[in-house]
Amino acid sequence: MSDHQPSNKELTLAAGLFTVFLCILFGSNAVAIKITFFGLGVFTTAAIRFGLAAVVIFIWAKFTGQNIALKKGQLHQVLIFSSLFTIQLSLFYLGLSKSNASRGTLLANLLPFFILFLAHFFIAGDRITKQKFFGILLGFTGVVFMFLDEESLNNGFRTGDLIILAAVFVWSCSTVYLKRVIGTFSPFQLVMYSTLFSVPFFLIEALLWDDAMVFYLDAPVIGALLYQSLVTASFGFVAWNTLLKKYGAVSLHAFVFIMPIAGVALGGLVLDEPITLKILLALVFIVSGLLVVHWKTRGEPPVYPLRRSI
Repeated sequence: MSDHQPSNKELTLAAGLFTVFLCILFGSNAVAIKITFFGLGVFTTAAIRFGLAAVVIFIWAKFTGQNIALKKGQLHQVLIFSSLFTIQLSLFYLGLSKSNASRGTLLANLLPFFILFLAHFFIAGDRITKQKFFGILLGFTGVVFMFLDEESLNNGFRTGDLIILAAVFVWSCSTVYLKRVIGTFSPFQLVMYSTLFSVPFFLIEALLWDDAMVFYLDAPVIGALLYQSLVTASFGFVAWNTLLKKYGAVSLHAFVFIMPIAGVALGGLVLDEPITLKILLALVFIVSGLLVVHWKTRGEPPVYPLRRSI
């Protein structure tokens, strides 16, 4: 296989377990964000987080001998995926500030649905099948069961909800675009350039929308910020893009349903948030969805006989 042609292999057991581990790290990041907001503004947190991550990834790449120099013709691709990265996170942070965490987490977990349909048209090998569609539907049902109660249904959509939906759509476009060009980039290039590109914009947003950029610092706030920068934005993003380069986007992103479970579980341990029967039942739906998505079948036709544009 050419270095410029991304693979679309099914996840192996080891890759699946590592993906679960990454999703737990990313899910735990929600708790770290909550802690950081006690001392830093929303966009200030993002600017510092991704600024530190860019520096760490640069040092990591140099230390391990990774080539991060861009080749001829790559600059416009960097500008595209870096712009999508910045827009996606800016919208998500802004939307979350106008909604609540439960609704934001639920809406973020619509991501696999967006990817499912976009990938069918734009990623060779990531076809919509009845099996994948049903598996993701099971997982999403689990998320709905955990987060959506009668009070939330009666409240209707808020402005923040619509902004988060827009963020998730941009996120899915970014994922599909990355899958198309990822064969020409290393994971280090993808993460370093996108994080570095986003920092000036987050700083501008912090000046415009944060009530205060820094208003309180202690060990938990600093530790939570370092977790976001070093564990998720550095190691996590590089590892995720490495998996994305090798495996199908639809199957890989089916695992994002684990993230809210991990976030709520750690929230119970760290922030004393209750772990209820709803959470345990949601876990059953989510694990069932993952098993359905990755169950081996032969010759299953796509849900719709759609033609690809590539």
